[in-house]
Amino acid sequence: MSRPGANGNAGRVLVVEDDEGIREMLKYNLVTAGFSVQAASDGASGLRTARTARPDLILLDLMLPGMSGFDFCRALRKSSRVPIIMITAKDAEVDKIVGLELGADDYITKPERDAIDDFSMDRAARRVVLDGRDIRLTAREFDLLSYLLAFPGRVHTRDVLLENVWGHEFSGDRKTVDVHVRWLREKFVGVAPFEIVTVRGIGYRLDRKGSPVDEPS
Repeated sequence: MSRPGANGNAGRVLVVEDDEGIREMLKYNLVTAGFSVQAASDGASGLRTARTARPDLILLDLMLPGMSGFDFCRALRKSSRVPIIMITAKDAEVDKIVGLELGADDYITKPERDAIDDFSMDRAARRVVLDGRDIRLTAREFDLLSYLLAFPGRVHTRDVLLENVWGHEFSGDRKTVDVHVRWLREKFVGVAPFEIVTVRGIGYRLDRKGSPVDEPS
């Protein structure tokens, strides 16, 4: 795959992932590294983009709505040998084997768990634990915190949060972001190893205060 070079050309990456937090995290990191990135949230639209945009690399989630990653890989391999790296759950060994047999070139582990000191967020189980006890969050609170944790130290405008957490079709008041941030602060302020900071006139930023916990390999 081509990388940014003296000629200014950037490698083109297509990210096919339905989880908005993970998709945006991958896009952000790839763009920061100098790649040109396109993204799709489902297999069918991702396949169309792959055929028209002709990316240099595809990052492909296996568990997609509609067309699965397996079907995507099987269909694309009929006409293209573009490198495909699967995004898979840590314990899905069978999925990895099947995906590789269908033509994927490698796999990376989906960042489903975020841990800092005595805090952990398990995205697959949608569970948050702090100091050994479960913290009850609404679905939207969980999604908002998950998104913020994926981008520590980065400022997000309210519009960006609405688009990536509430979705493109949300038509309510922008102040709903402020309300949900306030609810999260009420549950975590002073006890969690992170802080949700208000950046006046712009939006919000999550700052980690503790040390990330390494997961066993």
